Amino acid sequence: MTTPRTLLVLDDDPTGSQCVHDVDVVLELDPAPVLDVVRHPGRTCFVLTNSRARPEAEAVAINTALVSAVLQELAAERLPLPHLVSRSDSTLRGHVIAEPTALADVLAEQGVAVDGFLFAPAMIEAGRYTEDDVHYAVLQGKPMPVGETDFAADATFGYSSSDLKDFLVERSGGALERDAILSVGLEDIRAGGTAAVADILRRAMDRAWVVVNATDYADLDTVAQALAVLEAEGRTFVTRCGPSFVRPLAGLTDSRVLGPEHITVGRGRLPHGLVAVGSHVGLTNRQLAELRARRDLFEVELDVPTLLDDDARPGHVADAAARIVEALASRDAVVWTSRELVRTEDPDESLAIARSVSDALVEVVHVVARSRPAWVVAKGGITSHEVAHRGLGIRRASVTGQFFPGQISLFQPTDAPATTQGGPYVVFPGNVGGESALADVVDVLDRAAERARTTAHPRTSASQENPS
Repeated sequence: MTTPRTLLVLDDDPTGSQCVHDVDVVLELDPAPVLDVVRHPGRTCFVLTNSRARPEAEAVAINTALVSAVLQELAAERLPLPHLVSRSDSTLRGHVIAEPTALADVLAEQGVAVDGFLFAPAMIEAGRYTEDDVHYAVLQGKPMPVGETDFAADATFGYSSSDLKDFLVERSGGALERDAILSVGLEDIRAGGTAAVADILRRAMDRAWVVVNATDYADLDTVAQALAVLEAEGRTFVTRCGPSFVRPLAGLTDSRVLGPEHITVGRGRLPHGLVAVGSHVGLTNRQLAELRARRDLFEVELDVPTLLDDDARPGHVADAAARIVEALASRDAVVWTSRELVRTEDPDESLAIARSVSDALVEVVHVVARSRPAWVVAKGGITSHEVAHRGLGIRRASVTGQFFPGQISLFQPTDAPATTQGGPYVVFPGNVGGESALADVVDVLDRAAERARTTAHPRTSASQENPS
């Protein structure tokens, strides 16, 4: 799928591609595979930086180094520069100010002045939308201002403001002035259309922030069209957004929902698959409980205090992996980290603990992957990136589609070890889907695996009924 706009999406965890399909995903901080994509006009390339799992200074360094290398090469080849997207969480967690600012600094090195930052955190399918500048999350059927949700109590990226102008002021430590932040309202979009939105965007100068209100895709489509008008006039914006805005920016108009018939499970794989759960949000816990209630699984719990004990950790991890490999011959397995969240008052220390726990889960998957499970599901943002890159060795993949409209992507590895090739990999964020979604995804994967087995070993009724 091609459009005049080329996109380079710096995704701070691997969940941003939930609303798109047939796009490239690069899991390494290497400019070469990125350039292979963005040299071609109209292509979209996601780069999974995993920067949400890093302190701010490291996140900035990751974004700066990669984008500098890519833009320098494009400039040397006299090719147009892509529109830069800093893709992050639809519930406002992440390095909201620092990362897009870093991208603007890199553009400045190429002589390109950024007029403004488009701030569009909506994820329509998951019930994350913005109205009257207030961002909402629908939880158990009820819209709640995000500042009143558990997401706002995040150990590292906590906040109090639901009004996005107030939120930007809060996250900037007061460096941004509220009155200087522009807003594209729903009335502007729906009554005035592309022309009215373009007029608002023309007011953006010197890296002004612009809040984008949206409750459905039609709103985002209009803003993307207005952006194209400004781009044609030679203006430059950097986008900070949730998953949904990437779709109209990339010129896509629909989602691709997957059934068992769309999923390829390669030959020579074990008959069953593995679910690895790292996320600790309440929705994940409920989804895990539903999965365990619905299916006969082999269950392994990684005890977090044991994982944080340097002496006990290796044996705990090795035992878990060995037991899972043995079990996959007869049933699906699920491994999760114990649900009691270990945290400190120091945000960087909390991140370090989260990384240590995530590393243990990745070690388990890495060992299990050598035995070629039928499929792997990773539950949680940081978890999904680390399992894909370090656990399964995926370097580059294509997004095949999603299990539900705009939610829960299937990656098809295109550059990965032989043990990973042919094994569907599911990126399942911690905070999306209904309570049965994890169990529903496993149902589809198991049907796909069964379909692959019966296709590979067709049974003829005549030979079974009349053995000779």
